[in-house]
Amino acid sequence: MDRRSFLTLAVASAVVPLASGAQAASVAYKPGLVTEKLKAGETVFLDFKASWCTTCKAQERAIQALKAENPAYDQAITFIDVDWDTYGKSDLAKSLKIPRRSTLVVLKGDKELGRIVADTSKGSIKALMDKALTAASA
Repeated sequence: MDRRSFLTLAVASAVVPLASGAQAASVAYKPGLVTEKLKAGETVFLDFKASWCTTCKAQERAIQALKAENPAYDQAITFIDVDWDTYGKSDLAKSLKIPRRSTLVVLKGDKELGRIVADTSKGSIKALMDKALTAASA
């Protein structure tokens, strides 16, 4: 394969998933966002993470793989990324008693439906995402 063909193929493979609307991006947390989404009746999946955290990166890979396998996750669940370095000591983190980065929490209404702390197994993350999907569909 010549260089021009390779570059064309590389660019096309990067653009096609975007054009097909593959995965909605997670929303970056800002104060008041979670309350707003919950009051609107949405099911919220919080991902407390840090850019330097290897456990967080492993969780993110599992989440993205699961979203790719089942587009219903992105359609029904509001995914919110909470930057640990900025909001680790925030009112949100305190109210939910978040112990550390690499914590995933699902909320609906005024209830916590589940959480995972520092677990990177795809099966555990899938179970939490399925719980969120069930709640969103109810």
